[in-house]
Amino acid sequence: MRTTPATREFTGEAVPDVVLHRILDHARFAPSGGNRQGWHVVVLRDPEIRRRIRECYQLGWREYMAHVEAGLVPFAPQECGRWSAPAVDLGAAREVPRPNNFADTLDTVPVLLLLLAHLGSLACMDNGLGRQSIVGGGSIYPFGHNILLAARNEGLGGVLTSVVVRQEPAVRELIGIPESHAVAGLIALGRPVRTVRKLRRWPVEQFTTVDRFDGPSFTLRSDAG
Repeated sequence: MRTTPATREFTGEAVPDVVLHRILDHARFAPSGGNRQGWHVVVLRDPEIRRRIRECYQLGWREYMAHVEAGLVPFAPQECGRWSAPAVDLGAAREVPRPNNFADTLDTVPVLLLLLAHLGSLACMDNGLGRQSIVGGGSIYPFGHNILLAARNEGLGGVLTSVVVRQEPAVRELIGIPESHAVAGLIALGRPVRTVRKLRRWPVEQFTTVDRFDGPSFTLRSDAG
């Protein structure tokens, strides 16, 4: 967990099917609500499909960066917890090329996995609360992260990105995804160009409090066993 970053640069080394199968075989033991295992993985191999997925990703990336350039978190809910309308002109954003090595070479990544979620399997316990729903992803994304951990165990690297979700209608038509499923993300895997040995993250005390949101930080006492 301490050495599994979001890897977006890969060598051209192929990943054997036996290794990919082993990664997925380990990842399938992820937890999910009711053990319904509502994930579906599409292994993307056809060059034309990969090219079109890259184009979809590039459009989503342009929207993403338009938010970033405006000093905004892309598509984040407002302070009220709800998203009501685009904060930038999305049509204009998609017309502006925003070069990015990962986005522009996505179709050459050794392994591309489209991660889908079966909507009927997700117990979205926060539906109807008047804010952005997030709970359903808890039954899908642990599986996605298990893929990254299993890939790390094989000496590989990867990233789970949601940028392509912005073009879900086009991806749905391209892949033949039924209405019962949604695009949860895209996972890229391969041999990393650079191996990260130490990740930078906030310390426990910065994101953990006791009893209340504004309570004292959870700190390890000197007499703790």
